[in-house]
Amino acid sequence: MKNSKQNPSKIQIEENIQKVTVGRYNEAILTIEGNVFAKGKDINPNNSKEFINISSLIEDKNDRIIQDIVSGANSIYLLTSNQNAYGIGLNEDGQLGFDFKTLYKTEKPILMMKNVSKIFSGNTSNHVILLNSNQELFGCGGNLFGQLGLGESIKDWRIQKITQIQNIPKGKIIDIQCGETFSIMLIENEDENENPKRKLYSCGSNQYNGLGKDEDENTYEFTEIKSSLFENDDDNILDFSVGRQHTLILTSNSKLIVFGSNSYGELGTGDRINDQRIPFQIEIPELRFNEDISNYHVSCGGHKSFIYYSPSSFSNLEEDLIKLFERKEFCDISFKTENGEIIEAHKLILKYRLNQNQNQNQNQIEKLQEIISKKSIKESNQIFEMIYSNNSKINPKLYSEIKEIINSNEKIEETMKRIYLNENENENEKDFIIERKEKQYKFPKLILIMRSELYRGMFLSVTEDKSNKVTDYSELSNKSFQIFEYWIYSNQIKDEIQITQEIIKEIQRGIDYFQLNQTNPNLFDLLINKFNNQNQN
Repeated sequence: MKNSKQNPSKIQIEENIQKVTVGRYNEAILTIEGNVFAKGKDINPNNSKEFINISSLIEDKNDRIIQDIVSGANSIYLLTSNQNAYGIGLNEDGQLGFDFKTLYKTEKPILMMKNVSKIFSGNTSNHVILLNSNQELFGCGGNLFGQLGLGESIKDWRIQKITQIQNIPKGKIIDIQCGETFSIMLIENEDENENPKRKLYSCGSNQYNGLGKDEDENTYEFTEIKSSLFENDDDNILDFSVGRQHTLILTSNSKLIVFGSNSYGELGTGDRINDQRIPFQIEIPELRFNEDISNYHVSCGGHKSFIYYSPSSFSNLEEDLIKLFERKEFCDISFKTENGEIIEAHKLILKYRLNQNQNQNQNQIEKLQEIISKKSIKESNQIFEMIYSNNSKINPKLYSEIKEIINSNEKIEETMKRIYLNENENENEKDFIIERKEKQYKFPKLILIMRSELYRGMFLSVTEDKSNKVTDYSELSNKSFQIFEYWIYSNQIKDEIQITQEIIKEIQRGIDYFQLNQTNPNLFDLLINKFNNQNQN
């Protein structure tokens, strides 16, 4: 048997990626610049493994900025900034809104409909539903089981012309997701209630129990899915996701509700035997951030299911932290050495390391200023390295002078910890240990979260091992590690450090090995700039 295991390969896209969608036979990437790169046998038959810019193929040059993308099983849908919907790929079921005999497939995006606000389909679906700005729905494509919700009077198995869907439930349409032979809609009641109630409606085939209803017949209109599991007034539907023939629902009371096919164990019930015809609650995995369930989401693949943590402002997490760091009460404070030289230290780090008592904190800083004023610049820098890394082994004599004012067991400011760290985290887990050559350096997780996408994903991961992890940086020389350590805290490279090609090569190896190229700002770019500046002088 041929080994199907493959290693991940890097996709070379020169622009910033905003969204990725995957269909049964296609893949598409939307960039922040508004371009769409896609591949697939029906997209680029000459080379199905090559990504091409399909947005540049739109005939109207003024309509080439793409706002959103959606993948169907065999087609890709584009929503432009002008609110126009385009389709590309296969049209054998009329999923592009044209007669399949005259347009079986297209390798260029073709205009389907104007005045579109959202496009809905699924990665196993050959039907598509479009929402206009007036909250009117239209659909086309496969309709053998009534999955377009067009009603009893329209039972054509191919809808090859975009057709309005009538008898839509009252309320605001939040989302529609399409399985292979059914569709599910999330509606929010439009009233003055601060927490308007959300309800689910389904249509299509119930052959694999995908409608959440205890019946065998197809449903040709969107009808409500009823269950006591999510009908309580104090509970509401936060998120839902549809796979090929199964559905996951997450509620505000931390309920994980499932129904549909379970042939591959996709419902998470612990077996692969029993499908679930009606909504069924399963035990939710342990949540790290269970105090904020609204930041959790569910996602279904064809035969897979995921629950994951993603704050609504996750993309702005670094920005939020920077703003926090720039607050006046956390800004840099100056320390003058015995030679009159100035060292800038960050109040937030000192607040983390020193006693947290509001009344005592200023006294602690004054004591530290007094000690620093009697030290050379070298010794002063060593003291701050001790404070930053919480490492008493660097210089025991210096540490003994400041240990009384250092209290590393105190909590980080409660607001920061509540938002960015686990509320129930043990005191000894606030730091992340970096080990090198039998020494251990403790870095505040908060700093690493701010500096690095890698560490951010590690610390905020739902599946992260609760035990503290250790990263071995023994590959870096003393000078390279000093550069790394100073950069973690200051966002800079020390002025007095002379950058050589050997240091650059060594740090580049370390950057690749520890994936530090994901850090922001990029350490390697800073090194190159400093090296170039030093060689110009």
